[in-house]
Amino acid sequence: MSFDVTVIGAGMAGSEAAWQAAQRGAKVRLVEMRPKKLTPAHQSDKAAEIVCSNSFKSNHISNASGLLKDEMRKLDSLIVSCADATSVPAGEALAVDREAFSELVTERLLAHPSIEFVRDEATEIPGEGKVIIASGPLTSDALAAQIGQLTGRYDLYFYDAVAPIVDASTIDYTKVFRASRRGKGLEADTSDDAAYLNCPMNKEEYTALWQAITEAELAPVHDFEDIKYFEACLPVEELARRGERTLSFGPLKPVGLEDPRTGRRPWAVVQLRQENKAGTLYNLVGFQTRMKWGAQKKVLQLIPGLENAEFVRFGVMHRNTYIHSPSLLDATLALKSDPRIRFAGQIVGVEGYLESAAMGLIAGLNSSRETPIIFPQSTSLGCLTHYVAHYEGKPKDFAPMNANWGMMPPLEGDRIRDKKERGRAMAARGQADFDKAREQVGL
Repeated sequence: MSFDVTVIGAGMAGSEAAWQAAQRGAKVRLVEMRPKKLTPAHQSDKAAEIVCSNSFKSNHISNASGLLKDEMRKLDSLIVSCADATSVPAGEALAVDREAFSELVTERLLAHPSIEFVRDEATEIPGEGKVIIASGPLTSDALAAQIGQLTGRYDLYFYDAVAPIVDASTIDYTKVFRASRRGKGLEADTSDDAAYLNCPMNKEEYTALWQAITEAELAPVHDFEDIKYFEACLPVEELARRGERTLSFGPLKPVGLEDPRTGRRPWAVVQLRQENKAGTLYNLVGFQTRMKWGAQKKVLQLIPGLENAEFVRFGVMHRNTYIHSPSLLDATLALKSDPRIRFAGQIVGVEGYLESAAMGLIAGLNSSRETPIIFPQSTSLGCLTHYVAHYEGKPKDFAPMNANWGMMPPLEGDRIRDKKERGRAMAARGQADFDKAREQVGL
Protein backbone atom coordinates (compact mmCIF):
# COMPACT_ATOMS: atom_id res chain seq x y z
CA MET A 1 0.00 0.00 0.00
CA SER A 2 1.23 3.50 -0.81
CA PHE A 3 0.58 6.14 1.84
CA ASP A 4 -0.63 9.71 1.59
CA VAL A 5 0.49 10.66 5.11
CA THR A 6 3.10 9.24 7.49
CA VAL A 7 2.48 10.05 11.17
CA ILE A 8 5.42 9.57 13.54
CA GLY A 9 4.27 8.87 17.11
CA ALA A 10 1.04 7.38 18.44
CA GLY A 11 0.55 9.58 21.49
CA MET A 12 -2.38 11.95 21.89
CA ALA A 13 -1.40 14.08 18.91
CA GLY A 14 -0.26 11.32 16.57
CA SER A 15 -3.32 9.16 17.23
CA GLU A 16 -5.62 12.12 16.57
CA ALA A 17 -3.67 13.19 13.47
CA ALA A 18 -3.81 9.69 11.95
CA TRP A 19 -7.54 9.43 12.69
CA GLN A 20 -8.40 12.83 11.22
CA ALA A 21 -6.44 12.22 8.01
CA ALA A 22 -7.82 8.70 7.57
CA GLN A 23 -11.41 9.77 8.27
CA ARG A 24 -11.07 12.27 5.42
CA GLY A 25 -9.87 9.77 2.87
CA ALA A 26 -6.10 9.68 3.29
CA LYS A 27 -4.13 6.45 3.51
CA VAL A 28 -2.08 6.75 6.69
CA ARG A 29 1.01 5.01 8.02
CA LEU A 30 1.23 5.47 11.80
CA VAL A 31 4.66 4.68 13.26
CA GLU A 32 5.13 4.11 17.01
CA MET A 33 8.43 2.98 18.57
CA ARG A 34 6.90 1.39 21.67
CA PRO A 35 7.29 -1.42 22.72
CA LYS A 36 10.44 -1.80 20.61
CA LYS A 37 11.89 1.21 22.38
CA LEU A 38 10.46 2.63 25.61
CA THR A 39 10.56 6.14 27.05
CA PRO A 40 11.37 7.29 30.62
CA ALA A 41 7.64 7.79 31.35
CA HIS A 42 5.58 5.29 29.34
CA GLN A 43 4.75 1.87 30.74
CA SER A 44 2.80 0.18 27.93
CA ASP A 45 2.66 -0.20 24.14
CA LYS A 46 -0.81 1.37 23.89
CA ALA A 47 -1.58 4.42 21.78
CA ALA A 48 -2.33 7.69 23.60
CA GLU A 49 -0.99 6.32 26.89
CA ILE A 50 -1.63 8.71 29.77
CA VAL A 51 1.47 9.20 31.89
CA CYS A 52 0.46 12.09 34.16
CA SER A 53 -2.96 13.13 35.52
CA ASN A 54 -6.01 11.29 34.18
CA SER A 55 -7.96 14.56 33.98
CA PHE A 56 -8.74 16.32 30.70
CA LYS A 57 -9.84 19.39 32.67
CA SER A 58 -13.18 21.19 32.66
CA ASN A 59 -16.15 20.18 30.51
CA HIS A 60 -17.93 23.48 31.16
CA ILE A 61 -18.39 25.64 28.08
CA SER A 62 -17.65 28.72 30.21
CA ASN A 63 -14.04 27.47 30.33
CA ALA A 64 -11.64 27.63 27.36
CA SER A 65 -10.91 23.92 27.86
CA GLY A 66 -14.63 23.18 27.64
CA LEU A 67 -14.85 25.16 24.41
CA LEU A 68 -11.90 23.19 23.03
CA LYS A 69 -13.71 19.91 23.72
CA ASP A 70 -16.86 21.27 22.04
CA GLU A 71 -14.90 22.16 18.90
CA MET A 72 -13.09 18.82 18.81
CA ARG A 73 -16.33 16.88 19.23
CA LYS A 74 -17.77 18.72 16.21
CA LEU A 75 -14.76 17.55 14.18
CA ASP A 76 -15.13 13.87 15.18
CA SER A 77 -12.16 13.83 17.55
CA LEU A 78 -10.91 10.33 18.34
CA ILE A 79 -9.34 11.42 21.62
CA VAL A 80 -12.41 13.24 22.97
CA SER A 81 -14.84 10.50 21.92
CA CYS A 82 -12.68 7.85 23.62
CA ALA A 83 -12.37 10.06 26.72
CA ASP A 84 -16.16 10.46 26.85
CA ALA A 85 -16.61 6.69 26.50
CA THR A 86 -14.17 5.85 29.33
CA SER A 87 -14.90 8.72 31.71
CA VAL A 88 -14.89 8.36 35.50
CA PRO A 89 -16.50 10.68 38.09
CA ALA A 90 -14.57 13.95 38.43
CA GLY A 91 -17.10 16.67 39.14
CA GLU A 92 -17.08 19.26 36.39
CA ALA A 93 -13.94 17.82 34.81
CA LEU A 94 -13.59 15.10 32.17
CA ALA A 95 -11.38 12.40 33.70
CA VAL A 96 -10.82 8.92 32.31
CA ASP A 97 -9.93 5.38 33.23
CA ARG A 98 -6.44 5.62 31.76
CA GLU A 99 -6.06 1.95 30.80
CA ALA A 100 -9.53 1.68 29.24
CA PHE A 101 -8.96 4.95 27.41
CA SER A 102 -5.65 3.92 25.82
CA GLU A 103 -7.01 0.48 24.96
CA LEU A 104 -10.02 2.03 23.20
CA VAL A 105 -7.87 4.49 21.22
CA THR A 106 -5.58 1.63 20.16
CA GLU A 107 -8.52 -0.58 19.21
CA ARG A 108 -10.08 2.10 16.99
CA LEU A 109 -6.81 2.89 15.25
CA LEU A 110 -6.08 -0.79 14.55
CA ALA A 111 -9.59 -1.30 13.20
CA HIS A 112 -9.49 1.63 10.77
CA PRO A 113 -9.16 0.35 7.17
CA SER A 114 -7.07 3.35 6.05
CA ILE A 115 -4.50 3.21 8.87
CA GLU A 116 -1.49 0.89 8.98
CA PHE A 117 -0.14 0.84 12.54
CA VAL A 118 3.60 0.09 12.44
CA ARG A 119 5.58 -0.80 15.57
CA ASP A 120 9.05 0.50 14.86
CA GLU A 121 11.36 3.38 15.76
CA ALA A 122 11.41 6.20 13.23
CA THR A 123 15.04 7.24 13.05
CA GLU A 124 14.67 9.28 9.87
CA ILE A 125 12.10 11.70 8.51
CA PRO A 126 10.65 10.39 5.22
CA GLY A 127 11.97 12.30 2.23
CA GLU A 128 8.74 11.99 0.25
CA GLY A 129 5.04 12.37 0.91
CA LYS A 130 3.28 14.29 3.66
CA VAL A 131 4.67 13.78 7.15
CA ILE A 132 3.34 14.65 10.60
CA ILE A 133 5.94 14.57 13.37
CA ALA A 134 4.02 13.93 16.59
CA SER A 135 6.80 12.17 18.46
CA GLY A 136 6.04 14.10 21.62
CA PRO A 137 8.23 15.67 24.27
CA LEU A 138 9.94 12.30 24.86
CA THR A 139 11.26 12.04 21.31
CA SER A 140 14.03 9.45 20.88
CA ASP A 141 17.60 10.67 20.54
CA ALA A 142 17.90 9.46 16.94
CA LEU A 143 14.77 11.26 15.77
CA ALA A 144 15.63 14.32 17.85
CA ALA A 145 18.91 14.59 15.97
CA GLN A 146 17.02 14.41 12.67
CA ILE A 147 14.64 17.15 13.81
CA GLY A 148 17.59 19.25 14.91
CA GLN A 149 19.11 18.97 11.44
CA LEU A 150 15.76 19.76 9.83
CA THR A 151 14.99 22.81 11.93
CA GLY A 152 18.43 24.05 12.82
CA ARG A 153 17.49 24.15 16.51
CA TYR A 154 16.18 21.78 19.15
CA ASP A 155 17.23 23.54 22.30
CA LEU A 156 14.03 24.20 24.24
CA TYR A 157 12.68 22.07 27.05
CA PHE A 158 10.71 21.96 30.26
CA TYR A 159 10.31 19.37 33.01
CA ASP A 160 7.16 17.49 33.89
CA ALA A 161 6.37 15.70 37.15
CA VAL A 162 3.85 12.89 37.68
CA ALA A 163 1.57 12.39 40.71
CA PRO A 164 1.43 9.16 42.78
CA ILE A 165 -1.45 6.64 42.59
CA VAL A 166 -2.83 4.89 45.68
CA ASP A 167 -4.57 1.52 46.12
CA ALA A 168 -8.13 2.42 47.12
CA SER A 169 -8.46 -0.60 49.41
CA THR A 170 -5.67 0.74 51.63
CA ILE A 171 -7.29 4.13 52.34
CA ASP A 172 -8.71 4.67 55.84
CA TYR A 173 -12.28 5.71 54.96
CA THR A 174 -13.06 6.68 58.54
CA LYS A 175 -10.84 9.74 58.07
CA VAL A 176 -11.84 10.88 54.57
CA PHE A 177 -15.10 12.10 53.05
CA ARG A 178 -16.48 12.02 49.54
CA ALA A 179 -17.46 15.34 47.90
CA SER A 180 -16.78 17.79 45.08
CA ARG A 181 -16.15 21.45 45.76
CA ARG A 182 -19.61 22.94 46.34
CA GLY A 183 -21.05 19.88 44.57
CA LYS A 184 -19.79 21.08 41.17
CA GLY A 185 -20.83 18.93 38.27
CA LEU A 186 -23.09 16.64 40.32
CA GLU A 187 -26.73 15.92 39.63
CA ALA A 188 -27.14 14.83 43.22
CA ASP A 189 -24.52 15.80 45.76
CA THR A 190 -24.65 12.69 47.94
CA SER A 191 -21.86 10.57 49.38
CA ASP A 192 -22.31 8.05 46.56
CA ASP A 193 -22.27 10.57 43.72
CA ALA A 194 -19.58 13.00 44.85
CA ALA A 195 -16.51 12.84 42.66
CA TYR A 196 -13.50 13.14 44.98
CA LEU A 197 -12.20 11.57 48.15
CA ASN A 198 -11.07 14.33 50.51
CA CYS A 199 -8.41 13.99 53.20
CA PRO A 200 -9.07 16.86 55.65
CA MET A 201 -6.28 18.38 57.75
CA ASN A 202 -6.21 20.70 60.71
CA LYS A 203 -3.55 23.38 61.00
CA GLU A 204 -1.08 21.17 62.88
CA GLU A 205 -1.42 18.28 60.40
CA TYR A 206 -1.00 20.63 57.46
CA THR A 207 2.07 22.30 58.96
CA ALA A 208 3.71 18.93 59.58
CA LEU A 209 3.01 17.86 55.98
CA TRP A 210 4.32 21.14 54.56
CA GLN A 211 7.51 20.89 56.58
CA ALA A 212 8.08 17.27 55.54
CA ILE A 213 7.62 18.18 51.87
CA THR A 214 10.12 21.04 52.05
CA GLU A 215 12.69 18.83 53.76
CA ALA A 216 12.23 15.72 51.60
CA GLU A 217 15.16 14.43 49.56
CA LEU A 218 14.71 14.91 45.82
CA ALA A 219 15.69 12.56 43.03
CA PRO A 220 18.89 13.79 41.36
CA VAL A 221 18.86 15.09 37.81
CA HIS A 222 22.12 14.71 35.95
CA ASP A 223 21.84 16.51 32.63
CA PHE A 224 20.93 20.06 33.59
CA GLU A 225 21.50 22.72 36.23
CA ASP A 226 18.72 25.27 35.74
CA ILE A 227 15.44 23.37 36.10
CA LYS A 228 12.62 24.92 34.04
CA TYR A 229 9.12 23.73 34.94
CA PHE A 230 5.83 24.45 33.24
CA GLU A 231 4.08 26.69 35.77
CA ALA A 232 0.77 24.77 35.69
CA CYS A 233 2.50 21.47 36.56
CA LEU A 234 4.91 22.48 39.31
CA PRO A 235 6.07 19.70 41.64
CA VAL A 236 4.45 19.96 45.06
CA GLU A 237 7.83 20.60 46.70
CA GLU A 238 8.44 23.61 44.43
CA LEU A 239 5.11 25.12 45.47
CA ALA A 240 5.80 24.37 49.14
CA ARG A 241 9.08 26.26 49.01
CA ARG A 242 7.25 29.44 48.03
CA GLY A 243 5.71 29.72 51.47
CA GLU A 244 3.93 27.84 54.23
CA ARG A 245 0.45 28.74 52.95
CA THR A 246 1.10 28.28 49.22
CA LEU A 247 -0.27 24.72 49.16
CA SER A 248 -3.31 25.55 51.31
CA PHE A 249 -4.18 28.35 48.89
CA GLY A 250 -3.32 26.17 45.90
CA PRO A 251 -3.90 22.44 45.27
CA LEU A 252 -4.77 21.80 48.95
CA LYS A 253 -7.25 24.65 49.27
CA PRO A 254 -10.35 23.67 51.31
CA VAL A 255 -12.69 26.17 49.61
CA GLY A 256 -16.13 24.72 48.89
CA LEU A 257 -15.60 21.67 51.10
CA GLU A 258 -17.12 20.89 54.50
CA ASP A 259 -16.09 17.95 56.63
CA PRO A 260 -19.40 16.19 57.49
CA ARG A 261 -17.93 14.92 60.76
CA THR A 262 -17.23 18.41 62.09
CA GLY A 263 -19.60 20.55 60.01
CA ARG A 264 -16.69 22.92 59.35
CA ARG A 265 -14.28 23.66 56.56
CA PRO A 266 -10.87 22.01 57.16
CA TRP A 267 -7.63 24.00 57.27
CA ALA A 268 -6.48 22.17 54.12
CA VAL A 269 -7.60 19.20 52.02
CA VAL A 270 -5.76 16.67 49.86
CA GLN A 271 -8.11 15.48 47.12
CA LEU A 272 -7.97 12.02 45.58
CA ARG A 273 -9.43 11.63 42.08
CA GLN A 274 -10.76 8.29 40.86
CA GLU A 275 -8.25 6.71 38.47
CA ASN A 276 -10.26 3.86 36.92
CA LYS A 277 -13.90 2.89 36.40
CA ALA A 278 -13.67 0.14 39.01
CA GLY A 279 -12.71 2.71 41.64
CA THR A 280 -9.80 0.60 42.85
CA LEU A 281 -7.18 3.31 42.25
CA TYR A 282 -6.99 7.02 43.08
CA ASN A 283 -4.42 9.66 42.18
CA LEU A 284 -3.37 12.52 44.45
CA VAL A 285 -4.52 15.76 42.84
CA GLY A 286 -1.77 18.37 42.66
CA PHE A 287 0.89 16.06 44.13
CA GLN A 288 3.16 15.71 41.13
CA THR A 289 6.65 15.40 42.56
CA ARG A 290 10.29 14.48 42.10
CA MET A 291 10.86 13.42 45.71
CA LYS A 292 12.75 10.15 46.09
CA TRP A 293 10.37 7.22 46.40
CA GLY A 294 11.28 6.45 50.01
CA ALA A 295 10.74 10.09 50.93
CA GLN A 296 7.43 10.13 49.06
CA LYS A 297 6.05 7.26 51.10
CA LYS A 298 6.99 8.91 54.39
CA VAL A 299 5.54 12.27 53.32
CA LEU A 300 2.32 10.93 51.82
CA GLN A 301 1.57 8.73 54.82
CA LEU A 302 1.35 11.92 56.90
CA ILE A 303 -1.91 12.69 55.07
CA PRO A 304 -4.97 11.72 57.15
CA GLY A 305 -6.48 8.55 55.71
CA LEU A 306 -3.26 7.51 53.98
CA GLU A 307 -1.25 6.49 57.05
CA ASN A 308 -1.16 2.86 55.88
CA ALA A 309 -1.76 3.44 52.20
CA GLU A 310 -0.02 1.42 49.53
CA PHE A 311 1.08 3.26 46.41
CA VAL A 312 0.95 1.42 43.09
CA ARG A 313 2.96 4.21 41.48
CA PHE A 314 5.13 6.91 42.99
CA GLY A 315 5.66 10.28 41.36
CA VAL A 316 8.45 10.73 38.83
CA MET A 317 9.89 13.56 36.73
CA HIS A 318 11.04 13.58 33.12
CA ARG A 319 12.42 16.05 30.62
CA ASN A 320 10.16 17.24 27.79
CA THR A 321 11.44 18.93 24.65
CA TYR A 322 9.68 21.25 22.22
CA ILE A 323 10.66 23.21 19.13
CA HIS A 324 10.58 26.99 18.71
CA SER A 325 7.41 26.93 16.60
CA PRO A 326 7.06 30.71 15.99
CA SER A 327 10.27 30.70 13.95
CA LEU A 328 9.61 27.34 12.29
CA LEU A 329 5.88 26.75 11.67
CA ASP A 330 2.94 28.52 10.07
CA ALA A 331 -0.58 28.54 11.54
CA THR A 332 -1.45 25.28 9.73
CA LEU A 333 1.47 23.68 11.67
CA ALA A 334 3.43 23.22 8.44
CA LEU A 335 7.19 23.68 8.46
CA LYS A 336 7.92 26.94 6.64
CA SER A 337 11.02 25.50 4.98
CA ASP A 338 9.21 22.31 3.85
CA PRO A 339 5.37 22.57 3.94
CA ARG A 340 4.86 18.84 3.32
CA ILE A 341 6.04 18.31 6.92
CA ARG A 342 3.88 19.26 9.89
CA PHE A 343 4.49 19.05 13.62
CA ALA A 344 1.84 18.28 16.22
CA GLY A 345 1.40 17.82 19.95
CA GLN A 346 3.38 19.08 22.91
CA ILE A 347 6.48 19.33 20.77
CA VAL A 348 5.03 22.47 19.09
CA GLY A 349 4.66 24.30 22.41
CA VAL A 350 1.25 23.49 23.87
CA GLU A 351 0.53 21.96 27.27
CA GLY A 352 -2.16 19.45 28.18
CA TYR A 353 -3.66 16.27 26.76
CA LEU A 354 -6.45 17.99 24.85
CA GLU A 355 -4.21 20.76 23.58
CA SER A 356 -1.76 18.15 22.27
CA ALA A 357 -4.54 16.16 20.64
CA ALA A 358 -5.96 19.39 19.19
CA MET A 359 -2.67 20.09 17.42
CA GLY A 360 -2.82 16.54 16.05
CA LEU A 361 -6.34 17.24 14.84
CA ILE A 362 -5.22 20.40 13.01
CA ALA A 363 -2.19 18.68 11.48
CA GLY A 364 -4.17 15.62 10.37
CA LEU A 365 -7.03 17.70 9.04
CA ASN A 366 -4.75 19.98 7.02
CA SER A 367 -2.60 17.14 5.72
CA SER A 368 -5.71 15.64 4.16
CA ARG A 369 -6.84 18.88 2.48
CA GLU A 370 -5.61 20.64 -0.64
CA THR A 371 -6.45 23.98 0.97
CA PRO A 372 -5.47 24.09 4.69
CA ILE A 373 -7.84 25.67 7.19
CA ILE A 374 -6.93 28.18 9.88
CA PHE A 375 -9.62 28.68 12.51
CA PRO A 376 -10.32 32.17 13.91
CA GLN A 377 -8.30 33.24 16.94
CA SER A 378 -11.60 33.60 18.84
CA THR A 379 -11.86 29.77 18.88
CA SER A 380 -9.86 27.44 21.11
CA LEU A 381 -8.30 25.64 18.14
CA GLY A 382 -7.51 28.94 16.48
CA CYS A 383 -5.96 30.59 19.52
CA LEU A 384 -3.61 27.63 20.02
CA THR A 385 -2.35 27.58 16.43
CA HIS A 386 -2.03 31.37 16.51
CA TYR A 387 0.06 31.15 19.68
CA VAL A 388 2.50 28.56 18.37
CA ALA A 389 2.88 30.27 15.00
CA HIS A 390 2.77 33.95 15.97
CA TYR A 391 4.09 34.23 19.53
CA GLU A 392 5.12 37.87 19.91
CA GLY A 393 7.26 37.79 23.05
CA LYS A 394 10.98 37.32 23.34
CA PRO A 395 12.12 34.02 21.77
CA LYS A 396 13.54 32.78 25.09
CA ASP A 397 10.15 33.34 26.78
CA PHE A 398 8.23 31.00 24.44
CA ALA A 399 6.89 28.17 26.62
CA PRO A 400 4.11 25.54 26.49
CA MET A 401 0.64 27.05 26.88
CA ASN A 402 -2.86 25.78 27.71
CA ALA A 403 -5.93 27.04 25.87
CA ASN A 404 -7.20 30.06 27.80
CA TRP A 405 -9.34 33.16 27.29
CA GLY A 406 -6.29 35.43 27.47
CA MET A 407 -5.03 34.02 24.16
CA MET A 408 -8.19 35.22 22.39
CA PRO A 409 -9.17 38.74 21.29
CA PRO A 410 -11.14 40.61 23.98
CA LEU A 411 -14.89 40.97 23.62
CA GLU A 412 -15.92 44.14 21.87
CA GLY A 413 -16.92 46.76 24.45
CA ASP A 414 -16.36 44.23 27.25
CA ARG A 415 -17.95 45.48 30.47
CA ILE A 416 -18.60 42.05 31.97
CA ARG A 417 -17.07 41.71 35.44
CA ASP A 418 -18.29 38.24 36.41
CA LYS A 419 -15.66 35.68 35.38
CA LYS A 420 -18.12 32.93 34.46
CA GLU A 421 -20.42 35.29 32.59
CA ARG A 422 -17.46 36.57 30.57
CA GLY A 423 -16.44 32.97 29.88
CA ARG A 424 -19.91 32.15 28.57
CA ALA A 425 -19.82 35.23 26.33
CA MET A 426 -16.37 34.31 25.01
CA ALA A 427 -17.56 30.76 24.38
CA ALA A 428 -20.70 31.91 22.56
CA ARG A 429 -18.60 34.10 20.26
CA GLY A 430 -16.13 31.27 19.70
CA GLN A 431 -18.87 28.77 18.87
CA ALA A 432 -20.44 31.13 16.35
CA ASP A 433 -17.09 31.87 14.68
CA PHE A 434 -16.13 28.19 14.68
CA ASP A 435 -19.40 27.09 13.07
CA LYS A 436 -19.10 29.83 10.44
CA ALA A 437 -15.52 28.74 9.61
CA ARG A 438 -16.60 25.09 9.30
CA GLU A 439 -19.48 26.00 7.02
CA GLN A 440 -17.22 28.04 4.73
CA VAL A 441 -14.90 25.09 4.08
CA GLY A 442 -17.51 22.33 4.17
CA LEU A 443 -16.44 20.59 7.37
